[in-house]
Amino acid sequence: MASNMDREMILADFQACTGIENIDEAITLLEQNNWDLVAAINGVIPQENGILQSEYGSETVPGPAFNPASHPTPVPTSSSSSSSSAFRPVMPSRQIVERQPRMLDFRVEYRDRNVDVVLEDSCTVGEIKQILENELQIPVSKMLLKGWKTGDVEDSTVLKSLHLPKNNSLYVLTPDLPPPSSSSHAGALQESLNQNFMLIITHREVQREYNLNFSGSSTIQEVKRNVYDLTSIPVRHQLWEGWPTSATDDSMCLAESGLSYPCHRLTVGRRSSPAQIREQSEEQSTDVHMVSDSDGDDFEDATEFGVDDGEVFGMASSALRKSPMMPENAENEGDALLQFTAEFSSRYGDCHPVFFIGSLEAAFQEAFYVKARDRKLLAIYLHHDESVLTNVFCSQMLCAESIVSYLSQNFITWAWDLTKDSNRARFLTMCNRHFGSVVAQTIRTQKTDQFPLFLIIMGKRSSNEVLNVIQGNTTVDELMMRLMAAMEIFTAQQQEDIKDEDEREARENVKREQDEAYRLSLEADRAKREAHEREMAEQFRLEQIRKEQEEEREAIRLSLEQALPPEPKEENAEPVSKLRIRTPSGEFLERRFLASSKLQIVFDFVASKGFPWDEYKLLSTFPRRDVTQLDPNKSLLEVKLFPQETLFLEAKE
Repeated sequence: MASNMDREMILADFQACTGIENIDEAITLLEQNNWDLVAAINGVIPQENGILQSEYGSETVPGPAFNPASHPTPVPTSSSSSSSSAFRPVMPSRQIVERQPRMLDFRVEYRDRNVDVVLEDSCTVGEIKQILENELQIPVSKMLLKGWKTGDVEDSTVLKSLHLPKNNSLYVLTPDLPPPSSSSHAGALQESLNQNFMLIITHREVQREYNLNFSGSSTIQEVKRNVYDLTSIPVRHQLWEGWPTSATDDSMCLAESGLSYPCHRLTVGRRSSPAQIREQSEEQSTDVHMVSDSDGDDFEDATEFGVDDGEVFGMASSALRKSPMMPENAENEGDALLQFTAEFSSRYGDCHPVFFIGSLEAAFQEAFYVKARDRKLLAIYLHHDESVLTNVFCSQMLCAESIVSYLSQNFITWAWDLTKDSNRARFLTMCNRHFGSVVAQTIRTQKTDQFPLFLIIMGKRSSNEVLNVIQGNTTVDELMMRLMAAMEIFTAQQQEDIKDEDEREARENVKREQDEAYRLSLEADRAKREAHEREMAEQFRLEQIRKEQEEEREAIRLSLEQALPPEPKEENAEPVSKLRIRTPSGEFLERRFLASSKLQIVFDFVASKGFPWDEYKLLSTFPRRDVTQLDPNKSLLEVKLFPQETLFLEAKE
């Protein structure tokens, strides 16, 4: 973090270089770039031919850059020190520089869509609405553009007067338009995301069938990577049949790709090599290749007859160019790259870099978003048929065996043709999205004769960095040297990433082991606690039963005690029987009963003392007999318990 004194110097330098007099605006721009002077200047002043580099940056590219202002035509260099990036290293000093228009990025949100708009700050708010009208198909008169920090603004307001930062977020309201009835569609899509799709995939070459289950939220790219694990066919070499026509992008999830539910059949095979493509092309257009080969011979012998190089380049290029390298307005980038590869092979032969077949996003995935050990640099070849350097660069540099071998081992090579304006605009949009407006502006300002371009991209944790831009006016040795220099930078970064990844995996393994041990400990504690709780609950239940039984017995005892007839006196007109009953504990219960009383009254008396007759036997001694087996309705006199008798209680078994 810069100190206060350093910040004052950076602020002064920034205002001097950009001409921004408003201190608040200047501080805001610097804070957005973490007080990185070079990054802040790059965000305000787009460079015509490169990105600013300075002593503040941690990475530098050696050597001077190509300056189109001083060299209106491409001039090849021979010194090794001059083979550096096309970006111009500039260290701003405290001098007033004429301020160029700033490029402002707007991300505009409308319902479920996001539109990216890039404009100069000299444009008006109305121009943004006109662009949105084309993108969203909403009339300007029905559109309310919200999100301005200064409140609502007029269409005629110039963006510069709003003092906006480089990146802005806006949203569109259309109160006069009815909302789309998409709730049912959204519900169906959400249901599809939760479903599982059975993909029956046939490997064409070996005639083997795989049944794979994928969730609806899985992407087409994930399916292709899983197929690579099974068939060893890299994603870029996979040739598919059976995908629905709506599945145009590998980042699309299966639920919205139009697959048949619950099962869908697909076929995959290995894409034909450039040699096979060329053989098929030769069978269909033999005459075209005869002309191309003849013109190639004329090109090689042209110098012997004193033909001007420019005429030779133009003649060879026009003769070879029987069909465009890439279709105009191609909907699918993979199909466009297939035609590019086939046409490149037909023009320059089979020995050429293996071009990645797929979108630029897919190339990023293949090069950067894998394990650190498997990452590669991304080389983007930008072709232009109208450049006089294209033919020589492709045939002598790009198709050289050493270059082809080095690229195949260390790079993912992706190509695009900028000859057609529509394809050029499409690439600039991709470039602006992935690399920023400065790089897009650099490519936009390149003259036709400076093509072709070779961009070397290195993926970083949060962004993609352009390491080098190589123009067409180079040699094989110079091209190789630049590739190796980029590889050295990449290797150093890769080693750091591998170390960080290994350390992270080690930490994650330790954490997983700790989490697993903690989980097992929690489960053991929970099982122990549940067992204890079950035991306590059982004890409580038994205690409740015991209490209930005791209460029930006590209630029965009390009721029996209350129901007993009063004890007769010793001197009574009626005969009285005196019984002495010994309990199991050795105590004696004594009571007088009328001789006419039923034996049941004796049983009730014993039960009222806590000895129910269904649990205890009442026995007499001489003769020994079980009184409880006698008829309880007989009187004491009848059962011979008169005038007195000693009995004892014994628990039943």
